[in-house]
Amino acid sequence: MLKDEDRIFTNLYGMNDRSLRGAQARGHWDGTADILQKGRDWIIQEMKDSGLRGRGGAGFPTGLKWSFMPKESDGRPSYLVVNADESEPATCKDREIMRHDPHTLVEGCLIASFAMGAHAAYIYIRGEFIREREALQAAIDEAYDAGLIGRNAAGSGWNFDLYLSHGAGAYICGEETALLESLEGKKGMPRMKPPFPAGAGLYGCPTTVNNVESIAVVPTILRRGADWFASFGRPNNSGTKLFALTGHVNTPCVFEDEMSLPVRELIEKHGGGVRGGWDNLKAIIPGGASCPVLSKEALEGAIMDFDWMRDNHSSLGTGCMIVMDNDTDVIKAVWRLSKFFKHESCGQCTPCREGTGWMMRVMDRLVTGDAEVEEIDMLLDVTKQVEGHTICALGDAAAWPIQGLIRHFRDEIEERIKHKRTGRGASVLAAQ
Repeated sequence: MLKDEDRIFTNLYGMNDRSLRGAQARGHWDGTADILQKGRDWIIQEMKDSGLRGRGGAGFPTGLKWSFMPKESDGRPSYLVVNADESEPATCKDREIMRHDPHTLVEGCLIASFAMGAHAAYIYIRGEFIREREALQAAIDEAYDAGLIGRNAAGSGWNFDLYLSHGAGAYICGEETALLESLEGKKGMPRMKPPFPAGAGLYGCPTTVNNVESIAVVPTILRRGADWFASFGRPNNSGTKLFALTGHVNTPCVFEDEMSLPVRELIEKHGGGVRGGWDNLKAIIPGGASCPVLSKEALEGAIMDFDWMRDNHSSLGTGCMIVMDNDTDVIKAVWRLSKFFKHESCGQCTPCREGTGWMMRVMDRLVTGDAEVEEIDMLLDVTKQVEGHTICALGDAAAWPIQGLIRHFRDEIEERIKHKRTGRGASVLAAQ
């Protein structure tokens, strides 16, 4: 179990002062100029050595991502953009950072921007996050007033400006290039890649887009050293991480712990166990709505990290787990996600625009049992036609929960169709 002295987010629950004074009392903004004086190359190498992988879902190595930014300017400015959109259903970790520990993010923005040669950073915050925006803007204003950002930020000689931009609540704007389009004042629709943002991002300039948590942990990693951070978790899955538990656990929560902990330990230690006991567990979605469903039987030896989840046909995603007990209609649960993804598709790519609606309509019939058994394989085939054939990952996000459902709960789907046809068995929940 993670010791208190190893926690990066020391005010996650808002029990202490979130102001600049409170943040400094907890060790933030300590020697920031000294970190910058060690130079861009040192910072990027430390981030690589720490093993930090992106905390927004994709899990790309953070230090490596930063190294893609041009070393010398060709006349264009460089930008850091922080993705604070957090629109993934069941994901609620970044909002706790912005609401209760905002100075970790502000300081992280300064250091990360310096490492990438960016004199300006933009935080793109989700439209529904009103109180979070207020807390974050107050922290930015405090940092400006104290000389920690702005001209000669923190006495380092580096000029740095930080801007907060409010989105309008579109899920698609959580995708990095759609976010950039929205930030530029255009409709939030993903861009074709290449060019990648590091070559031509915001306003056509070199840009790196990072998740809130990925940036907020940077100052502590650099203060305490890459080896300290890398000592948690497994190789290639190192560090501490914010996790969340929602659904049928006794104590839903957001918490910080080390990577690679067993799934069962995570649920029982932090979530107070599954409602009705571990044997009452039916399924989990490991990291937000876009991850494939895993049944209880598939969780034997399961650990919460990128590689185990990938090797077992799922994804760690954001690390915010949905827990479902045996009272759950898992078919209806996945139908509800299908409806969400269909609603949020931007419509730019034909496979996603047509496929998400098609998948939802088949799921409509599977919920009530008004389908043919052959449609299960037809649905699976359509998910494969959508997956990997769209500009952004929303097509994949819509396909994966359905693939997990069919992989683990095909018997339940077939049983429901059979019951509907024969008129036997327990009544099936209506779809709406």
